[in-house]
Amino acid sequence: MAYVATRGGARAIDQSERLYRAELGPIDAARVDEIRRALPMLIDRVMGEASLYEPDLAALALAQSGGDIYEAVLLLRAWRTTQPRLTIAEPVLQDQLFTHRRISAAFKDITGGQILGPSLDYAHRLLATDVLQGQPYVPAPVEPAATPAPARQPSLAAWQKVQGLVADPARADVAPGDIPDLTREPLLFPAQRAHTLQSLARADTGGMLALGYAAMRGYGNAHPTVNELRLAEAEVRVCHPRGTVFSAGRVKVSQAEVTAKGKSGLLELGFCATLGWNEVKVISGATLDLNAPGAAKGSPVEEEFVLYHTEPVEASGFCIHFKLPHYVTFQSSLDALRGAKQTTAPHQPEKVPA
Repeated sequence: MAYVATRGGARAIDQSERLYRAELGPIDAARVDEIRRALPMLIDRVMGEASLYEPDLAALALAQSGGDIYEAVLLLRAWRTTQPRLTIAEPVLQDQLFTHRRISAAFKDITGGQILGPSLDYAHRLLATDVLQGQPYVPAPVEPAATPAPARQPSLAAWQKVQGLVADPARADVAPGDIPDLTREPLLFPAQRAHTLQSLARADTGGMLALGYAAMRGYGNAHPTVNELRLAEAEVRVCHPRGTVFSAGRVKVSQAEVTAKGKSGLLELGFCATLGWNEVKVISGATLDLNAPGAAKGSPVEEEFVLYHTEPVEASGFCIHFKLPHYVTFQSSLDALRGAKQTTAPHQPEKVPA
């Protein structure tokens, strides 16, 4: 595919960008703060797909892009590449998460209980149109629980493994010190387990939903049941150069395990986790992880197909590049078309003047 550089339009290009910026208006700290407070779920999605946890920068990226998610993710990823990597945090253990929400669709009663937490799953979808008439919407206050649930909850999959219900994973785990970094190493196939989970963690939410939904509707080889869904905060524990391990703060994380009966007769698990709270993404991602082993080449759940086509920056960039000049290739196609028409056109006899 050939491209042609656009010349003579520097001023037009500059004015085009200025027009875009003018449509958005001035951006200040107050505007960024309002976006961060008013749109927490959108902030979480951008941070997850950018693989950078920084709510203020995510809000700034959304402000600069006018809410274009793909542009915001690109801005945040570009900024991340300029920052030094100081250290690597210790692994996060599931039973050490500060849990806000933990549910299971596979079991009614689970150790620690079902914790509904913040959710609209059980709410009526009614638009608060009174707000447009000047009446603010004020949510009802949360009533404290009579017996608060423990902040830390055990792993349901760990209990299932003790009961002998879960098949041994076909994909080997990687030692924490040997985990590869997808942001610094190319994705090769067959992908390492760590690369697969990293790709799913920062994949496009909409793309994962489309492919995960396809698997759920029968285009995959395993129909999922949500074994455990969890929204939590994870301690970022790092080791000081002097050897002391300390917490540098908490980040919001979401994770899902889905399960289905495998060929061995035991349960097989699919897993996905990401930064921020994004239930649709992790359920879809865990479904794709469950379906990937043994998937047919080119199927919507095959690992290579999934990981290549849910990469948000590369996918959106490839789509957008079609707007750039393609004059040479298109004119070449037109020339070939005209030539073909002339070759196949029926011969017309010359008219003899009377």
